[in-house]
Amino acid sequence: MHANNRRLTGALLIGLASLLLLPWYSLEAGFFDGGWLFNLWRDPANAPALWQVSSHPWLAIALTLFALCAACGLLPSGARSRLILLFSALGVIFLVIEGHAIGYSGWSWLWLENRFGALEQGQPAMGAGALLLMTTFLLLFSFALAERGVLKGDAFVVASLVLLTALVSIFVLYPVLSMFVVSVQDVDGSFKPDGLISNIQDPSIWSLACLKGGTCGTAWRTLWLALMTASGSTLLGLAFALAATRTPLPCKKALRMLTILPIITPPFVIGLALILLFGRSGVVTEYLAALFGIEPGRWLYGLTGIWIAQVLSFTPIAFLVLIGVVEGVSPSLEEASQTLRANRWRTFSRISLPLMAPGLANAFLISFIESMADFGNPMVLGGSHGVLSTEIFFSVVGAQNDPSRAAVLAMILLSFTLAAFVLQRWWLGGKNFATVTGKGDGGKHGQLPRLLRYGVYGMVIPWGLFTLVIYGMIVVGGFVQSWGLNDALTVEHYVRAFRVSSSDGHLLWTGVAWNSFWTTLEIALIAAPLTAIVGLLTAWLIVRQKFAGRQTFEFLLMLSFAIPGTVIGVSYVMAYNLPPLEITGTALILIACFVFRNMPVGVRGGIAAMSQLDKSLDEASLTLGANSFRTLRKVVLPLLKPAISAALVYAFVRAITSISAVIFLVSAQYNMATSYIVGLVENGEYGVAIAYSTVLIVVMLLIIGVFQWLVGERKLRRVARPADIAVPSTSTSLTQERTV
Repeated sequence: MHANNRRLTGALLIGLASLLLLPWYSLEAGFFDGGWLFNLWRDPANAPALWQVSSHPWLAIALTLFALCAACGLLPSGARSRLILLFSALGVIFLVIEGHAIGYSGWSWLWLENRFGALEQGQPAMGAGALLLMTTFLLLFSFALAERGVLKGDAFVVASLVLLTALVSIFVLYPVLSMFVVSVQDVDGSFKPDGLISNIQDPSIWSLACLKGGTCGTAWRTLWLALMTASGSTLLGLAFALAATRTPLPCKKALRMLTILPIITPPFVIGLALILLFGRSGVVTEYLAALFGIEPGRWLYGLTGIWIAQVLSFTPIAFLVLIGVVEGVSPSLEEASQTLRANRWRTFSRISLPLMAPGLANAFLISFIESMADFGNPMVLGGSHGVLSTEIFFSVVGAQNDPSRAAVLAMILLSFTLAAFVLQRWWLGGKNFATVTGKGDGGKHGQLPRLLRYGVYGMVIPWGLFTLVIYGMIVVGGFVQSWGLNDALTVEHYVRAFRVSSSDGHLLWTGVAWNSFWTTLEIALIAAPLTAIVGLLTAWLIVRQKFAGRQTFEFLLMLSFAIPGTVIGVSYVMAYNLPPLEITGTALILIACFVFRNMPVGVRGGIAAMSQLDKSLDEASLTLGANSFRTLRKVVLPLLKPAISAALVYAFVRAITSISAVIFLVSAQYNMATSYIVGLVENGEYGVAIAYSTVLIVVMLLIIGVFQWLVGERKLRRVARPADIAVPSTSTSLTQERTV
């Protein structure tokens, strides 16, 4: 009871602060400008809720509901929890409805004006005060549920579920639904599904002419490409993970860095490098033509070129998902198999590989979805072979300007990714992959069977050399005067992008790239830890907690990852360009987009890693009196260091290298690096674009190293217990250590 009172008091104090100390409506200069601090109670535009009631009388309802929640805190626990549930739920519903129903000029919907009459004054979008009061109502709702025994009365678990559900609804479901609503609306907002029906019957989407030697429809081309990319990326990702952990291959740290390079490369750059190598005037093409008389062709421009670029781009994602899973297979299980006279191949195929199944399934699913949603590679190399993502882009911003067609294509893409998600769940359903139990464990992973080891070398070494060639072209391109015209070496591109001068003893960042560079780093460094925290917390809830709608919740998390970035960007603009939440053109919309678009990778990686942690670890901690938050922080998270590192790295680099959604969301004040690079490419300034990309790659590598140093590395090894404990000296224990 004491803990319940303390939680309730804390939530009520937060709500009181939202009503007294924060501006209720959004500010033109932005919340973080700080100017509102000096005239909070003097300027009506910056005023908190208690002031705003005089000009916006409907806000009295929200204040009354909050006051009722506070008054209920004085009641006995049973009646208190029921009434707080009611009043807090009504508070959330009221804030959502009034935020949508009343806009800048009054009622948002004509029927409301006809029913209640015109309003004397409208309202801007919600500000910090309104959002914090909404959060307060959600917390009160969560604590009341916990007090009534939901999820064993664990307030942390209940509050996490409620807040995550609210965030996913706001930043994933709401914008996508806004996009689909627009697809069946006429210009005046009336219902008109004609465009939706005609587009879904378009033969150019579903044609199977390829079975007769023709060209397949967009949907089937995209599906086939995604299956090929996912298969290739998963196979190569597993080969790299095995080479890094189970073979005596030298320079393993360099190998790990090499696998990260494609994922930290800004968009369009890999495609441009492939064109320089294999295009009609490429280095390799001209060499083969001179040596063997081979006529230059256009084989690179189509599904083949896109597939090569996508496998280059997405193999690192598969590697990041698989490395923790491969490391997590218990060496003692392999030792037991070999003790029972199984050879290395049988041990690997019957013991190790089946325990890697969650990682393989997740790597395949993520690569499949990434291929479906990829925009940059098909844009550069697709030629006449368009895929769903590029078709959506041209439907939205091209001459067509057909949101109905964009919505239809997005729904088709979503159906493919949902089918892959269901198949993965069916394949893994009912199976147990736990290998870390907290009991004596350790040892060293055995080497792979000889033929398998040579097969891994046969994939890893050529692909690594090919990747080096690709990045060699990228590095050289930044020092060439003009690609294909003037091969003279120069540093002019770097100087123009990152010039630094001094005046009166002060440094001046005069290079053309500095503004977008600092903005990109700032937003990425904010978004990365938020993405990792939300993703791993969500994975822990999905794996460790049983609650109604768990599979639906997991699917909603994957939704933003499955929808192409172009649709996400457009839907965010449509959803957040007007009240109740007007954040278009701000840093917040970019951070929200990055967090909820990249969070599924952290979720899938966390689920795969947590599938290997026996539940007895959590149960032992809870039995010893720790609450769920302490168990998560002290027991689970230290065992998830590979997953944490992968989530941080992926979230950071994706925040820097994303383009399809970002290009719709940037503004003059918050211009991201990828958007700026695309502008350089469109203007033909390839040298400056490559120079900027190269600097970004170097900076990302340095920051990734810092992330990995901060997180550390999980190691499971045998150690002797202290001598003062009365156990045999040969006993073992599970230890965690932080290694740099």
